[in-house]
Amino acid sequence: MSGHSKWATIKRKKGAKDAARGKLFSKLIKEITIAARHGGGDPEGNPRLRTAIDGAKAENMPWANIERAIKRGTGEIEGVAYEEVGYEGYGPGGVAVLVEVATDNRNRTAGEIRHIFSKNGGNLGEAGCVAWMFHAQGVLHVSRQNVDEEKVLELALEAGADDMSTDADEFYEVRTSLGNFEKVRQALAAAGMPVVSAEVTKVAANTVGVEEGSAGQLLRLIDLLEEHDDVQKVFANFSIDDSILAKLGA
Repeated sequence: MSGHSKWATIKRKKGAKDAARGKLFSKLIKEITIAARHGGGDPEGNPRLRTAIDGAKAENMPWANIERAIKRGTGEIEGVAYEEVGYEGYGPGGVAVLVEVATDNRNRTAGEIRHIFSKNGGNLGEAGCVAWMFHAQGVLHVSRQNVDEEKVLELALEAGADDMSTDADEFYEVRTSLGNFEKVRQALAAAGMPVVSAEVTKVAANTVGVEEGSAGQLLRLIDLLEEHDDVQKVFANFSIDDSILAKLGA
């Protein structure tokens, strides 16, 4: 599991995710709206929309909110037109940072993202400066509670998964190619496996080790980016020792 994933797990245990539920709902609604705009309002024929809806349901979003977001995306009701933009840069310790944004004002958002980078030991770069380090991949988390590891692994690999890691206390992490993501998700669900989350993410081929002196500032940069209203996802290629993560998350 990447340093970014481990930090997200620590924050979830602290309840940070629940405290920001309203902001999380806003991001999920944006993703549903954009997915419906690009691929139509039928989740059966729009994998991106289906994944977005599953993510919203996992966070107990009311169906009425989901339905309104779909209708805004398809144009059945009026709504804000969001533009998808990517920003790239470097954080403390030379860590590559990739930021995905959905905004109704590109100029405002660009200035705010640049400010967050510069005030937290990073710098915003040109398009393409770090994107080449990352590749898209499907990631599914299956609860470890009362679930046999060998059974999950067998099901995942037979459905086309690339690998599975078990270094988390709460779940198994299954990784797939984009082409096999939906097939693996359906196979695990059909077998009754408790899939906690399933998303398409971006994974770095290599990671950068970050020492304790830079770790706090780096994680603050990541947190501030993720908390920004227009930011949908943040990806970074850092690796931080578990003892340092635990200390910073205390």
